[in-house]
Amino acid sequence: MAETFMNPLIEKLVGLLAEEIYLVRGVRKEVKSLKDELEIIQPFLRDAEAKSEKGEVNDAAKVWLKQIRKQAYRIKDVVDEYLYHVEQHRHDGGFIGSLRKGGHYIKTLKLRCDIASDIKEIKESLREIKDRGVSYGLRPLEQGSSSSTTNNEARDPRLGSLFLEEDEIVCIDGASKELIRRLTEGPSTRTLTSLVGQGGIGKTTLARKVYNDEVVKAHFDCCSWITVSQSYDMQKLLRILARQICTAGERIEEDCSEEELICLLRQHLQTKRYMIVFDDVWQKDFWKDMKHAVPNKDKGSRIIITTRNFTVASFCCENPRDLVHEVQTWSSEMAWQLFCKKAFRSDEFAGRCPQELEQLSREIVSKCLGLPLVISTIAGLLSTKERVDSEWRKVLNNISSEYERTDITKILSLSYLDLPYHLKTCFLYFSIFGEDHKISESTLYKLWSAEGFVKARRNKTMEDVAEEYLNELIQRNLVLFEIEFGVERVCKVHDLMHDIILTRAGELCFSQTMNKSNLNLEENSYRLSIHDTTENVLERVMDSSIRSIFLFDVKECTRSFMINLVESFKLLEVLDFDKVPLDDLPKEVGKLFHLKYLCLSGTRVKVLPKSIGKLHNLQTLDARNTLVTALPIEITKLRNLRHLRIYSIAKNSHSGLNTYCGVRIHEGIGMLEELQTLEKVEAYPDGVGFVKELQKLRKLKRLDILKVTAEM
Repeated sequence: MAETFMNPLIEKLVGLLAEEIYLVRGVRKEVKSLKDELEIIQPFLRDAEAKSEKGEVNDAAKVWLKQIRKQAYRIKDVVDEYLYHVEQHRHDGGFIGSLRKGGHYIKTLKLRCDIASDIKEIKESLREIKDRGVSYGLRPLEQGSSSSTTNNEARDPRLGSLFLEEDEIVCIDGASKELIRRLTEGPSTRTLTSLVGQGGIGKTTLARKVYNDEVVKAHFDCCSWITVSQSYDMQKLLRILARQICTAGERIEEDCSEEELICLLRQHLQTKRYMIVFDDVWQKDFWKDMKHAVPNKDKGSRIIITTRNFTVASFCCENPRDLVHEVQTWSSEMAWQLFCKKAFRSDEFAGRCPQELEQLSREIVSKCLGLPLVISTIAGLLSTKERVDSEWRKVLNNISSEYERTDITKILSLSYLDLPYHLKTCFLYFSIFGEDHKISESTLYKLWSAEGFVKARRNKTMEDVAEEYLNELIQRNLVLFEIEFGVERVCKVHDLMHDIILTRAGELCFSQTMNKSNLNLEENSYRLSIHDTTENVLERVMDSSIRSIFLFDVKECTRSFMINLVESFKLLEVLDFDKVPLDDLPKEVGKLFHLKYLCLSGTRVKVLPKSIGKLHNLQTLDARNTLVTALPIEITKLRNLRHLRIYSIAKNSHSGLNTYCGVRIHEGIGMLEELQTLEKVEAYPDGVGFVKELQKLRKLKRLDILKVTAEM
């Protein structure tokens, strides 16, 4: 069953119902009723989201989706605020016990009435919104709404890749010659070549150039080109293939079953040397079925598959002679050649760039990042412009909006739309970080876990599942990575895709960015990244439901800003102050009951307040490269802590080199039984006792200890 943004919320309510201690009389019934209401709305929501992604909804339905999302956020706020107050009561002497105390009894009664009243109001709003959705034409997806049917007649935005002029594809001569050699030479057994790469990189262009080559055509008895796409109909594709392969005049009936079509194709292809291109394959299931129609006889037959997904590409290669060929982005020289051919194709310029436009043109080409589709499209656009500095500079400065006027955004968006819900949320997370920002894979795992995007599975931790998710995004050519220090992957997304997810994140209230030039929030959002300045920021977001805050390149971070931030957003789950000029972590941070991720790395913080022991949900504490020299004993109360990374750096007076300084810890570290990472802490003076404490940490995967003694 397809997931929506409502699934995590329903899971949260189910978890709340399971925790007897959190629900007092009168609240349980309302929570159960709300969960049931959300489950009723789910099918309507699936239909709306499916239609929205295909561009099939009107403005009214878009507003409906936004209203549903707003109510979902409000439910999470109500539940988390309730839990926040429950926790405060428990610390004041026990929640259940407090019912017997006059003052606490009144507060508890009010709390219970407040949440019950809030839930009733939300349920009423949800019913009204659902009824409006029906009037907009939304139907439960399970009942077979229009969005559940495939739309194979929709215009393919990739159509231009099939029909390019010869001078536009001359740059791929080397790759095409190698592929032609592979097709026309080699073993007599059938071989398959998977061309894999990100959208717009030229897979279809390369395959079409080879397919149309006269030498290739002459080498095979029959050739066929099948465009598969995301929403394919196997019976229809088999029928198209049969009509291309079978002899002229042979009638292929419309009502032929898949089995009949497969038998017919096998019969015709048994004795032929054939070449078939399956373009734009998205699913492994396609090849599971289609391979039965293309017999593997010793006739020297060849198959080419194009796909954006490495997993699909590898799955289709079943024999040792089959090949996965990764299509690379174009070199700067190849990109420049294509750009000039397209932008200056008139007789006057004959493919040569005027000297006065060369610098601007090269800047524009660099923005295309080696993707031939983008280079060709932007160059084609510029060929219609007046060849003056002002016109071309306008295109350079507004290149993102220029993309939106073409099919580029649609083509690249297909990869995002093909993602299952859980991967969409992980991929959208890159919208928080700036263009070209690189983030380590281990940090991503911790953040995704803190956000609730990943759940532990049998024999797999949250971090293991997060790694699977990242690997799939990489396999789908959506996330780029490089290896840093020979150990860890650091990840980023393509600039063009970053623009797309930035827009999508805003539409979905997933995240928003504030900086000096933009201090306005268009809609309430759960995640906020603040760039350049903290001045006047909090005043602009006082009424929002922010759960995660990231600071980037800010020049100042005062104590008053920190206190106001904590007081204003008591439901925060993620706080990332990496490399922020922060001198002090105020004790008020202990009020953030829901906080799961706290990064102070690269700050000037000297002391962690004792109140940090109140952060019972904290999973990650990252205080690397700070001035902290000792951990408070209260750290041992953080029973959900999974990753503790902390050290300072000092300059060696003799060598002048930087050296790591460990952090002192108190006895009791063995109580942190969920700990997986314990990095750069100093061993106790009592080495034997320290070892015994470490032996209690059964889940530990990474251990980095300083001041180890021989007794240990």
